[in-house]
Amino acid sequence: MSRQRGVAQRTAGPRAGVQKVARTAGIVGAALGLAAAGVTATVAAERALVRRLKRDTTDPYADEPFGELPYDETRVVTASDGTDVYVEIVEPDEDAPPRPTVVFVHGYCLDMGTFHFQRRELTRRGEHRIVCYDQPGHGRSGRLESGDYEIAALGDTLRAVLEQAVPDGPIVLVGHSMGGMTIMALAERYPELFDERVAGTVLMATSGGLLDEARLGVPAILSRAGSPLLMLVNNATRLTGGVIDRTRLAASDLSWLLTRRYGFGTDRPSPALVSYVERMNSRTSAETVTRYVRTLLTHSRYPALAVLAPNPTLVIVGDKDMITPVAHSEEIVRRLPDADYVQIADGGHVVMLEHADQVNAALFAFLAKIQE
Repeated sequence: MSRQRGVAQRTAGPRAGVQKVARTAGIVGAALGLAAAGVTATVAAERALVRRLKRDTTDPYADEPFGELPYDETRVVTASDGTDVYVEIVEPDEDAPPRPTVVFVHGYCLDMGTFHFQRRELTRRGEHRIVCYDQPGHGRSGRLESGDYEIAALGDTLRAVLEQAVPDGPIVLVGHSMGGMTIMALAERYPELFDERVAGTVLMATSGGLLDEARLGVPAILSRAGSPLLMLVNNATRLTGGVIDRTRLAASDLSWLLTRRYGFGTDRPSPALVSYVERMNSRTSAETVTRYVRTLLTHSRYPALAVLAPNPTLVIVGDKDMITPVAHSEEIVRRLPDADYVQIADGGHVVMLEHADQVNAALFAFLAKIQE
């Protein structure tokens, strides 16, 4: 079937206050930004290293049109707190049999582009309706007017997206990192949805809560510093305003290196992929970064997993994930013993980008299982 579709153009905005250090894929952004600010004297050496790494002529994704996937409809959903949430929808082929709508929920300091390869393949197959959205304060969505962000409120936002963009029919929820936590918050607050509409859940590189052996969010930085760093991060924007963003702009090469180090598991990840993740991170303002930290560090929703138990669940994690280490996924599977569990070798936190073929194989096998 031939369709005329719009194409999302996610180009970088004005340079001032845009590119920031320490946007590792996922929840490490704030802490690494503060760490990077103290080492900007090495910018020249870092720039040379980045240029050398980017000159990888074998990069398979050098010409990949990241941020330009087709869609059939866009809309703005208003969350219960008044935040405007940007949504893109891809319709299935006209002759496709009934299938659950697949709803993608991205993580911290990223945007809907996190699922680039999964959405691209689903669109090519034309079997499922696809709904993607940018979390509040991320991508093209609006920001919370006041106060800190709360994962419970993100569950409400997901509920609003479902009500306004997927008003009926079965749903498969796919959440990465903070997106998985958002799904847990939805289950905690609206368990009836999992009885009535949710046909399956996919949890990628996420966590049900803090673990003694694997604190959430790059333990080497956040967890060692503990509460004093949390207090500093939460007050950083109020104290310094745009200074954080300007400092991060000056250290953009270090930002790229940190993204490469903490977001990926392979020794030589695609430079184009690293740049894509770094660009997604860079569009998240310092204000948003800091206003999410407390809710991430206090996230604890293991009891909510019981709501997922009656329906099929797929858990995916990279074995070298430094943001939400394997122990977090293993704890989820311990509480959901019937879940399918896929651990991907040499996979980092953005495993669905880094090892797209393996993640897609697991995802499509799971969707086929639901449809049996």
